Amino acid sequence: MKIALLPGDGIGPEITEATQTVLEAANRRHGLGFDFAEIAIGFAALKANGSTLPDAAFASAQAADALILGPVSHMDYPPREAGGLNPSGELRKRLDLYANIRPARTRAGLPSRTGASFDLVIYRENTEGFYADRCMESGPGELQVTADVTLSLRRITRKASTRIAEAAFAGAIGRRRKVTAVHKGNVLKITDGLFLTCCREVAARFPDVAYDELIIDAACAHLVRRPEAFDVIVTTNMFGDILSDLASELSGSLGLAASINAGDTLAMAQAQHGSAPDIAGRDIANPASLIGSAGMLLEWLGERRRQPALSEAGAEIMAALDRVVADPKTRTRDLGGQLGTRAFAERVAAAVLDS
Repeated sequence: MKIALLPGDGIGPEITEATQTVLEAANRRHGLGFDFAEIAIGFAALKANGSTLPDAAFASAQAADALILGPVSHMDYPPREAGGLNPSGELRKRLDLYANIRPARTRAGLPSRTGASFDLVIYRENTEGFYADRCMESGPGELQVTADVTLSLRRITRKASTRIAEAAFAGAIGRRRKVTAVHKGNVLKITDGLFLTCCREVAARFPDVAYDELIIDAACAHLVRRPEAFDVIVTTNMFGDILSDLASELSGSLGLAASINAGDTLAMAQAQHGSAPDIAGRDIANPASLIGSAGMLLEWLGERRRQPALSEAGAEIMAALDRVVADPKTRTRDLGGQLGTRAFAERVAAAVLDS
C-alpha cells in the first residue's frame, strides 16, 4: 500500500516524520505492507519547481492509495499566477475529497474547557461554499469590481449538499444516531435553503436517525453551553471550518484535532491546525493531531477495503494517543508536559506496539 507523505511547511516536516514513526510501528505489528513516498509541496516545491503544487507532485499524490498532508503556509505564498497554489484546497478539489470529517471529544486526564465530557463529529462539505479557491471551474470566486468594491461568490449545489448529508447520516448510524444540520438559512435563503432541502431529503431515508437544525450563531452558543448534546453535525464549508476549531479547542486543545478529507475511493489525513512557522525546527510541535488523523485514515481504509487489520491498526493508534496524552509526564509542552515532537511520537509508537 503506497502512502504519500506531503510534509508541507513550518512544523509540517517534523509532525509528518513523527506520524510516519507511529505508522511504521502499526505496520510492524500488523504486517500492512506500507510503502511511504515523500512528495515535496509548499515552499520546498516552489523553490525547486516554481509551484507549491507541481503537476508531477499532484500526479504522484493521485496515484497513491492514501495521503498524509502536513500543514502549509499558504497565507505566505505568492499569488496563484506566480505558483502560489494552496495544496490543501487544490487536493481536496481535484481529488474530489468532498467530506472533511472532524471529530472532537474529551479525553481522560485532560479536562475540557467547559467541564463537560462530550464526543461529537463534524461533517464539513469540502469542495464549494464560500471558499473562493474551489467554487469556480476557472479562476477564483472573488472579484474586485473597483478599487473600493469587492465581491465574493458562494456556490452551493444539490450534488455536494446531498452527498455530505449522506456521509453524515451514514456516520451517525455507528454512533448515537443524531444529526444536526447547521446553516444560516434565515439570511442565505437560497443557498442554505438548497442545503437544508437536501439534508431533509436524506434524513427521510434514515428514519432511525434523529434530525434537527440550528442556525450557525445559535449552534456556536449551544456548542459552548452544552457540547454533550451534539452527536453528528453536518454543515457547509466555512461554517464547518469554524465550528470544528471551536469544538476541538473546547475538548482540550486544537493540537489534538484530527481529521480526514474523504472521497468515494481516496482519503487524505490532515491536521486541523496551521503550520506554526515560529516554532518550526525546534522539536516542540505537538504531532498528535496528524498522528490521530493517520489513525482515522487507517480506520477509513479498513472499512472501505474490508480489511480488518487496517481498521484495528487505526483504532490502536487512537487508543495509544489517548494513553500517552492521559499521563501529564508524556505530553508535549503545549499540553503541560515536557516531551518534544520526536519523543512523543516514540511514546505513541511504543504504545501501539504494546497494544
